[in-house]
Amino acid sequence: MPSPNDLDLLNETFGTPGEDAEVTASQPDATDMVESLRAEDKTKRMIAARYFCDHRDERAIAPLINIIATNDCPLTRVSAAYALGRNPSAEAVPTLIELLENDWNGYVRKGVVWALGNCGDRRAVEPLIHALKTDISAVRLWAASSVAQVAKLEYDDIIQSIPPLIAGLRRDKMAAVRSNCAWSLGQLCREMPSNVIYATAIDALIESLVEDEDIGVKEDARAALLRVGDPNGLQMIEELEAEGLI
Repeated sequence: MPSPNDLDLLNETFGTPGEDAEVTASQPDATDMVESLRAEDKTKRMIAARYFCDHRDERAIAPLINIIATNDCPLTRVSAAYALGRNPSAEAVPTLIELLENDWNGYVRKGVVWALGNCGDRRAVEPLIHALKTDISAVRLWAASSVAQVAKLEYDDIIQSIPPLIAGLRRDKMAAVRSNCAWSLGQLCREMPSNVIYATAIDALIESLVEDEDIGVKEDARAALLRVGDPNGLQMIEELEAEGLI
């Protein structure tokens, strides 16, 4: 499963933060970078936002929120979204949710989904579920893992999140999304009592282990079942291993 804390997409698309930072200094000062977030020059703002993708500083939160709230250029918005994921704050959640619902740029929405997962605020559960159901595959990919990071904090949120994760595991056309759904179900089922919703999730994981055509999805379904430790899941794994099917 792709790590929910993976910033590779940002670096592959826009270069590494270090490459941008070399424009100004080899080791930028955090105070200077905070001030640069408010600079009129959009390049300075983008470089500063990239800096905070790798560094934590509470002083950066307010200007980062301002960047994503004022419709800055897409490169800066996506950097600011990832930076808020590195510097999670409840204060940023409403603005991040609004950006997820309204931003036209898929890279920005993907960064927002990652940030919301790191913020761990239950206000993000419904927007993340909506993204998992309806957004482009790149956004669904991280919505599938971010929703578990948030939902695991409250039982009601777990109950709300499991059905769309099961649907994603069974029906999403992108294997990586199905894998992340399997990972999330493994995380959430560990927090649940044995009830109908739990049993349905275990059945979906077993179904994917047996029937999914993608080896990566099978492996993530197997890992999720092992993580949960459900007796039926463990028995199925033993039987498939004995038959040489996995």
